[in-house]
Amino acid sequence: MCISFCKFSSFFFYFIFKASLLAPPSAPFSPTNPKVEIVEGCRLPVLRKNQEHEDEWPLAEILSVKEVSGRKLYYVHYIDFNKRLDEWVTTDRLDMKKLQFPKKEAKTPTKNGLSGSRPSSPEREVVSPFFPLPPQNGTARRLIPAQPGRKRKANCGVPDEDSQDSSDGIPSAPRMTGSLVSDRSHDDIVTRMKNIECIELGRHRLKPWYFSPYPQELTTLPILYLCEFCLKYLKSLKCLQRHLTKCNLRHPPGNEIYRKGTISFFEIDGRKNKNYSQNLCLLAKCFLDHKTLYYDTDPFLFYVMTEYDSKGFHIVGYFSKEKESTEDYNVACILTLPPYQRRGYGKLLIEFSYELSKVEGKTGTPEKPLSDLGLLSYRSYWSQTILEILMDLKPENGERPQITINEISEITSIKKEDVISTLQYLNLINYYKGQYILTLSEDIVDGHEKAMQKRHLRIDPKCLHFTPKDWSKRGKW
Repeated sequence: MCISFCKFSSFFFYFIFKASLLAPPSAPFSPTNPKVEIVEGCRLPVLRKNQEHEDEWPLAEILSVKEVSGRKLYYVHYIDFNKRLDEWVTTDRLDMKKLQFPKKEAKTPTKNGLSGSRPSSPEREVVSPFFPLPPQNGTARRLIPAQPGRKRKANCGVPDEDSQDSSDGIPSAPRMTGSLVSDRSHDDIVTRMKNIECIELGRHRLKPWYFSPYPQELTTLPILYLCEFCLKYLKSLKCLQRHLTKCNLRHPPGNEIYRKGTISFFEIDGRKNKNYSQNLCLLAKCFLDHKTLYYDTDPFLFYVMTEYDSKGFHIVGYFSKEKESTEDYNVACILTLPPYQRRGYGKLLIEFSYELSKVEGKTGTPEKPLSDLGLLSYRSYWSQTILEILMDLKPENGERPQITINEISEITSIKKEDVISTLQYLNLINYYKGQYILTLSEDIVDGHEKAMQKRHLRIDPKCLHFTPKDWSKRGKW
C-alpha cells in the first residue's frame, strides 16, 4: 500500500508540474497592472535625478500616495539619504520589478498581558529640545502624537497680546499637531513629509527641507509669504503688502549687542518677544529636522545675525540658548538660512556663541545631537581655533612648547571634552616616552593656513557690547 501510494503521488505531482508549464505566465509587475497596488510603506528603487553625477536608482520608501488630475504621485524617502531630498515622484520613476511590500506588524506583549502591534522596522531618531510653542490655558504641555481612534481636542490660540493680526485671515496660532518625538511611529507620518512648497522671505524664495507646523490652511498654498523683519506669516502677496504698510520694524526686536560693518547681532528674550520667537522657530523648523517641539519660549534667548542695507537689517541666521543650562550648553539650536550658506556665516555664528561664553567666564558646548551640517561646521571651527593656538605657541628656553587641555579650554571657552575629541579627530595626540605629545604634520599646517586665508569673516570682541545676566536670581525670567 505504501509503495503504490508513493507512485501515485509522484504521478500526481508530475501532472501538476506539466500543467503549470502549459499554463500562460502570470502578469508581471508593471505600472499599468491594476493587480499591483503601491501602498504606504512599500520599498523599491526610485530614479533620483542627480545633477552632479549620473542618474541613480537608490532604494526608497513610499511615505504617501495621492492622485492629481488622474495621475498618481508618490512621496518617497530615499533610504540612507538625508530627508531634505524627499520628494514627490511620478510612476515612471519607480522600478516595479523590485517592489517590496511592507512587512506585517509584529505582535509584542504589553504590561496588561494583551498583545500590541509595533511596526517591524520603525525609524527612530534621537531628538533634543528645540523650540517652544505657546502654552494652552496657561500650562506648558509637551506635544504627543494622537492615539489611533481618539479625537484630538481643539487647540486654544495664543494669548491676545501675542496673536497674529486676524485681519489677514490667518489662524491666530500655529497648528499644534504632529510633534517630533524620540520614538517615531506611523502615527506621526505627517511630520516626515514636507508640507510647505515655497517660502518668500524678502528678496529670497526658499524651498523648505522638512516639515514645519504652520497652520493647515497655509500648507496648500503655492507660496507662503513672510515679513522679513517680524517673520509674520501671510497667505498672499496682497496681505504682505498691506502688512508692510503697518509693520514698523526694520530689524529684529530686542537689543543690538554687536555691529561691525554690515553685520549685526540682536539679543531677543523669548519671554518678552514671544511672537517673534515663535515665528523664528517655525521658519527654522523648515530647515532643521532633528529637534523636537515645545510650547514655552520663556527659557530661551535668541541671537539673530543680520546684514544691513538701506532697506533694513535682513536676517541671515540665528542661534538660541537656554537662559540657565545645567550642562553648559551655549547653543540649543543654530541655523544659517540657505541663501547665506557656504559663505562663512555658520562659523561666524559659532564664534559669536563662544565670545559670549568668554564674557560669561564659562566653557560651553552645543546641545546634542547636532545636524549633519552643524557637526561639519563645529568640527571645522574647533579644528581651526585649536590649531590657531597650537601654531602660535613658541618654545621657551630651547624646549618644546607645552600646553594643557585645560589651558586650551580656558583660552577658547570650548569645553574640554570637545577639545579632546577634536585632537583625536585630527589625529594629533601621540604617546611617546611616557607622555602625550601633539604632533603637527606639514599637511595639517598647510591645510590650516589655506583654510584661514579663506576665512574672511571674524568676530571682533571690541565691537561686542554684552552684559551677562544671572538668570538664577530672576525668578521666572
